Formats: sequence, C-alpha cells, structure tokens
Amino acid sequence: MRTPTTRRRHRFRTGAFLAVGALVLTACAGNSGGDAGGGSTGGGGDSDEPVTIRWSWWGSDSRHALTQEVIDAFEEKYPHITVEADYTDWTSYFDKLAVGVAGGDAPDVITQEERFLADYASRGVLADINELDVDTSKIDDNVLASGTIDDKLYGVASGVNVYSVVADPQAFADAGVEMPDDTTWTWDDYVEIANEISTKSGGTIRGAQDYGFNEPGFSIFARQRGEQLYTEDGTLGFQPETMAEWWQHSLDLQAGGGTPDAATSVEVDAGGPEQSLIGTNKGAMAWFWSNQLSAIQSASGRPLQLLRVPGESEGERTGMYFKPAMYYSISARSEHPEAAAQLVDFLLNDEAAGEILLSDRGLPANTDVRAAVQDKFAETDKQAAEFLADLEDEIVDGPAVPPVGAGEVAEIIRRVNQEVLFGSLTPQEAAERFVQEVETAIGG
Repeated sequence: MRTPTTRRRHRFRTGAFLAVGALVLTACAGNSGGDAGGGSTGGGGDSDEPVTIRWSWWGSDSRHALTQEVIDAFEEKYPHITVEADYTDWTSYFDKLAVGVAGGDAPDVITQEERFLADYASRGVLADINELDVDTSKIDDNVLASGTIDDKLYGVASGVNVYSVVADPQAFADAGVEMPDDTTWTWDDYVEIANEISTKSGGTIRGAQDYGFNEPGFSIFARQRGEQLYTEDGTLGFQPETMAEWWQHSLDLQAGGGTPDAATSVEVDAGGPEQSLIGTNKGAMAWFWSNQLSAIQSASGRPLQLLRVPGESEGERTGMYFKPAMYYSISARSEHPEAAAQLVDFLLNDEAAGEILLSDRGLPANTDVRAAVQDKFAETDKQAAEFLADLEDEIVDGPAVPPVGAGEVAEIIRRVNQEVLFGSLTPQEAAERFVQEVETAIGG
C-alpha cells in the first residue's frame, strides 16, 4: 500500500467561509489553542478531571439516535468525559459550522466532508491527528491519504464506500441478456450490453441510467487512463479529450436506446436513488455509491448486485477507489484535544461503537472492526462489505483531496451534462466548458 501522499495546502475561498474568513483569522491569531500533541487514549484524555467536549455532525433523526447511543457507550467507558451533541441536517450543517468557527466556538470533534476538508485545513482550524493519540493502524493507507494534506492528517474516515455499477439480475434475465463479467468488461461492452437490453425488452427496460451527472464516475474513467480529476497541487489533472470520450460513451448509449431521452434522464437524476430506473424496475444498471444499495434494493423489491465499473482491466491502471463516507476531524482550538482524540479513537477502534453505528457512517474504516461486526449488518451491507473486500487487492490508491472550491463542481457537471444530453454542446465543447468553469471555481 502507498503511504499517505503529500498534498499542498490551498488558499481559502467559497461558501459561508468567505463571509467569515476574517473572523476566523482573528480567532486563530488570538488563541494559540490547546496542546495538539501527545495524550494517551488509554489514560483518560487530558487527565481524570471532568471535562466536556462537543461533537458536531449532520444527518437524519435515526443517525442522531444512533449517535447518542454511541455517546452513551463512550461516557460509560470514560465517565470523566462528557460529550455534548451538536447536530443538524445536511443543508444547514456547514453554514452553522462556519459561523461557530468564526466566533471561536468550534466543536472539539468535527464531522467533515471531503469537498470542504481543504477549506478548513487551510485556515488552521483542524489539528493534525497524526500528532494525537489516535490509532489508525487498522485503516487502509489509501483511505488515510484521502484525509491528508501536506503530510498532516486533518480527517480520518468514519467509514468507506465505493462508486460502482448497481445491476438488476432480473432485468437482465427478462431481456435475455447475460450478466457481464465485471472483472473483464470494457466501456464498449457496457454500451453494447445496455443497448442490447433496451432493444430486446422493446424499450420497456432501459439498459442503463445516464451516468454523467456526477464527477466520481469521470474521476474513475480518468484514473483508468493514468490521469486524475484533481492533482495533489489542487489543479485539474486530465486532458479535455479524455472527458470528451467519457461523454461520447454517454451519447452512444442515448443514441442506441440504452439510456432514456434527455428530458427523462434529467427527471430521473433529480429523483434520487429510490426513484432511479433501477429502483423503479425500469432499468438494468445505474451508478451509485455502495452505501446506497440498501435504499435502492428496498425501493426495487428485488435482489440487486454490485459490479465493478467497466474498463478496470483495459486501461493503464484500475480507477476505482475507496471513498470516506465522512471524516472525523479534531479542532486545533480544542481546550481538551486528548479527550477529543479519545472519542475519535473510540469511534474508530472500539467494537462497541462499531456494533452501534454499523454502516450508518459507511462500512467501518477499521477493517478489524468491520470484520467483527459484519454478522450484524443488513444483508445488503454484508454484500457491500464482501464487494469492498474483493476490491482490496485491485485498488491502487485514492484521489487527491479536492481543492478549495470543489464544492461547486457537483453543480457544474450536472448543468454541463444536461447540455450534452440535449445536444446543446458536443462532448469536446462540454469538456472545455467544464474545465473553464472548474478552474474558475478552484482558482486554477
């Protein structure tokens, strides 16, 4: 395995952080913060004196309930540490976090998402977890690298998932088409199979759902060709011709009937996993994160299967990667960094925490904990865990941490993809438009 790669810090921009950046700097300059080094997760944090720390996260009511259970378990094991819950929904989370940080009131343990990790790290908001007593020895080096910037670990994965093709074996059987060998199939195979399913089913089942609305699929495509969406320096790392080829496959699918018309594709994308073609028994294949399998299968009422993406055996290298579902970060301004580190260590490494959270924050990043609690997973999560285990020897590395400004990319690619599907832009024109807009967003 490769060790965590060196990443360059990026300048701060975008979102709510722009509005409060000056305040953040003032707060950071006026407070040297707690000691971010040392401590002992086995010895009770800062000391055995009572301390209170705060942990922020986003999510549904069910996540909040599970998280309170794991807090209770932690406090029972370490009764001198009280953990205050600080949670909200996804829509409000980062606005609230930015305001809190600007006011010098950052949570001690901060749940992070990859698109915003560089924003916070670049302003000295986050501690280097490598300097705290958090055991990361049971987490894949590639996964650790995804939270590493300038050799400093600013976020450690709560759990992992993988972007893959979700397939409906019954749809294949109904169309009289064999399931592909996902260890060898190519991009041309993918297009041919999807078009064949649509043709043989008389259009009642589409072979695939359009894949162009999300950048992770292109990231894999580029990596298969020895390129990358982002470089470690925070710039774009692919040729526009590579992206044009990716979009051309999409148009070949649309022209051959393998995917629906443009208007339907846009409508289906807006419906989310449950309203996807495969979730409504109207399609045979779609691209989703492995942790979405349960929701899609529940909607479809059928057993579904995870497949490797096409092209993994035909390019310069494999492109698939393990993605942290979210990160645990520790505030560089925490008054109790050892206690905060102790909570993160418990969340990562204690089987009691794993048994409570299971797959709520992705399949446990600690592979020993994952194996220990796997029997308690739902069947779809067991399937995902086995799929990830099968990929361990094939995954080469993980992508670079997205640069500051990458939070805008999801909307950019969704909009440009619509123009491709409606024929307003050719694949080459779309690739050039994407490059221009993303470079503006990330300051490249």
